[in-house]
Amino acid sequence: MIKNFNKTSKKLLTGLLCLGSLFASAQGVKTLQSAPKIVNIVNFIRLLEPRDEKITEDVLYQTVVKQVEIMKKYHLGGTFLLQYDALMDRRYQTLLAGLPKGSFEIGAWWEIPQPLVENAGMKWRGRYPWDWRANIGFSTGYTPAEREKIIDVYFRDFKKIFGYYPKSVASWFIDAYSLNYMYKKYHIIASANCKDQYGTDGYTLWGGYWNQAYYPSKINSYMPAQHADQQIPVPIFRMLGSDPVRQYDTGISSSRQGVITLEPVYNFGGGDAGWVNWFFKALTDDNSVNFNYTQAGQENSFTWDAMKKGFEIQMPLIAKLRNEHKVKVETMEQSGTWFKKKFPVTPPTSFTVSKDIEGSDLKTAWYNSRFYRINILWEHNNLRIRDIHLFDEKFPSVYETQPVTSNECVFFTLPIVDGYIWSKPNDLAGLRVKALIDGKEVLLEGGDPKFSKTQNGTLHISWPLSTIKGSLEIDLAESRIKMNLLSKTKIDWYFDLHATTGAKLPFENIGASALTCKFEDTNYTLKALKGNFSQPDNGSVLRLKPQMNTIVLNLADIK
Repeated sequence: MIKNFNKTSKKLLTGLLCLGSLFASAQGVKTLQSAPKIVNIVNFIRLLEPRDEKITEDVLYQTVVKQVEIMKKYHLGGTFLLQYDALMDRRYQTLLAGLPKGSFEIGAWWEIPQPLVENAGMKWRGRYPWDWRANIGFSTGYTPAEREKIIDVYFRDFKKIFGYYPKSVASWFIDAYSLNYMYKKYHIIASANCKDQYGTDGYTLWGGYWNQAYYPSKINSYMPAQHADQQIPVPIFRMLGSDPVRQYDTGISSSRQGVITLEPVYNFGGGDAGWVNWFFKALTDDNSVNFNYTQAGQENSFTWDAMKKGFEIQMPLIAKLRNEHKVKVETMEQSGTWFKKKFPVTPPTSFTVSKDIEGSDLKTAWYNSRFYRINILWEHNNLRIRDIHLFDEKFPSVYETQPVTSNECVFFTLPIVDGYIWSKPNDLAGLRVKALIDGKEVLLEGGDPKFSKTQNGTLHISWPLSTIKGSLEIDLAESRIKMNLLSKTKIDWYFDLHATTGAKLPFENIGASALTCKFEDTNYTLKALKGNFSQPDNGSVLRLKPQMNTIVLNLADIK
């Protein structure tokens, strides 16, 4: 009987272990479904690189071969996006057509080279067969009618080669007219554009939906739409894996912002093991609203020699996190399909960092919705709101109806706080929380903020104070920001906005309950439902004081 009992017990134990394993697995899947952490590995491909004669067509091709090899080694799928001249090259056709379908995707990289323009019946204006200037190498350099011709040629030839139309089309930026045409005629599912940057490579995208993905306005591909009938129903994912702490402030007062991203070619960033491990820990372990996202991969123009180290750091780590159910590795098409099923309009999302890289005590919270974005930075025991931008689907882009004539493009949203443009290196702009204590104005100091999710896409932040006993409680919701100070000590607290001397500010009028603003001929307001605005006499631009110890801002009604 004992033997039979042992056998029975063993079978029962085995069954329970299997059930527990299945339950744990299901729990992991459930976690990913409720707030997934999504990784797209996206490599885009150019046929040639005219900026460096050492980078031959073969060097570029072998770079893609190596990318494929290392992704297959770790059983990682991803998206390869082809510029038109690479699309027409048989080597790339053969290499990519042989990839396992389902885990790999082939799509379009939307830079415009000479063969595409000429095959569309137009004259090439570039200095080289591929010219990276905004008025030549991007769709913004062409009239709407010309854009349609270019799109038709690309999609026609892509289908001839692969037997279907591409579902993902990405670029540093694509105008809304082109995106909408691709969606309506060819039913694209996903797109991507560059991370926020100021002047890098001659292009500025500033103040937009900071990470994850958004539905763009029909008249401005950089601007999130607020209503479904005014949006292009193609989610645009933000590229490159921007450093949530340092990228924003890099290069203040210079005409070209620096780059700190997941791109594997950068020594501080995607090519540094310490930075990469920190970045993915923040991505996966910190609380995020709805979902978090990053894009790995690299364009082949950088060559394999430059990206090899970073790729060999990142790919096994991504595979490990996938195996641990901490991330979902998807193609852009898969992520776009999920996004469209899940979100009828742009959702609120967040990216928080509760622990910075070794040797730094900085912490940050990014929050986006279809109405606004905000960034809060904790530095040296102080809090600074270094960015608030509002979104307006009626704010047009000049590139939708007419071609750009300069070699640079700029995309903006509507600023309320801009800690980059309104700053100088030792004079940083932002909203800082202060208090009058014993008749003196002091910056409030505190400890480590705690981030938590609440219902309806709200990020709750609790910041314990050390100046007094208490805490500052912040709720970042889809359309409102609420702040109140919890303390048994009665205290006169407020936010002051500082900007460097000479900064061009949007404020037309500072009223008690509203800021009236104007930026690029667009009027907008920020309304206080609780609290009031004023102009202090201490040199600050404006002051925001609580009402009955509470501040509530309405960021959805800006007209």
